[in-house]
Amino acid sequence: QVGSKQYKVSEGDVIDANRLNDEAGKDITLDKVLLFANGADVRIGQPYLTDVKITARIVEHDKGEKLIAFKYRKRKNSASKIGHRQKQTVLNITKIAV
Repeated sequence: QVGSKQYKVSEGDVIDANRLNDEAGKDITLDKVLLFANGADVRIGQPYLTDVKITARIVEHDKGEKLIAFKYRKRKNSASKIGHRQKQTVLNITKIAV
């Protein structure tokens, strides 16, 4: 779990998470692990696992793709189009320590 979203990751994965306040190139530790599975070894947290840590490197900060919100009402001059790009952080998962 990073922020308010949950991701399924393995070592070497690159994910786009919500913007983090750390600078690019820094290693961070993600300790909110909800589930760990390695073959037959499956662990489920209540709510988090305390013995599993994930190390990730911040690759860069960027923006996501543009999302369009278009509202239309069947009256004259009653349409609005608004675009939005969410700020994101690109994370590279380097190590999963058990």
